[in-house]
Amino acid sequence: MTATDQRRSAPSRQNRRASGKSGSKVLNAVVGLALACGAISLQTLMLTSHELDAPLTYTGAVKDDVDTGRFSARVDAISSARAVDTGDKTIEAGKGQIFLVVHAAATVPKEPLHLQPAELLTSDGKRFSATDRIEKSKTLANPWIQPGWWASGLFVFEVPASALPGARAVFSIPISDPHRPEIEVDLGLDDVAAQRLFTTPKDVYPLGEKR
Repeated sequence: MTATDQRRSAPSRQNRRASGKSGSKVLNAVVGLALACGAISLQTLMLTSHELDAPLTYTGAVKDDVDTGRFSARVDAISSARAVDTGDKTIEAGKGQIFLVVHAAATVPKEPLHLQPAELLTSDGKRFSATDRIEKSKTLANPWIQPGWWASGLFVFEVPASALPGARAVFSIPISDPHRPEIEVDLGLDDVAAQRLFTTPKDVYPLGEKR
């Protein structure tokens, strides 16, 4: 919200009565409050429908338990690979890309639910969906997240090198609430770490492998 500057009232003349000065201060305070409230209301009306419908984002870093009140999630580690073994077949990443494997966990306080397939948010605002080349049943979007228990699993992204520096993993749940929560985890990938991850991937990552 942009702060609203208020002009200072002109100084009272020395020959004004005390009661006049007091009344002027009260009036200025009332007018100032009205202007501030008006500015807030105007800015609210000027919000776009996209901004009004934006989720409530909770942020954290790798290893942080990030709690939205509706669900909690964390990223335990990240890996990279040229190919992924699903148990049924081996899938190779596309030319100029790698598989980024995000090891994650989630829990809920009350109502069991599923996570949505995660997204990868890049430093320039692009979003990559978890690859659909890996069946949902192999990922953390598959199990019911139960109260009191941390469910662990993976999300896999097929991305170019440019997507890695400053990347964040985004977790959400399937609800239509306009104030739906989401969790955004900074993966801690500066330029050096991102380059290392991209240039030294595993040859094959077996899904379900403990890191």
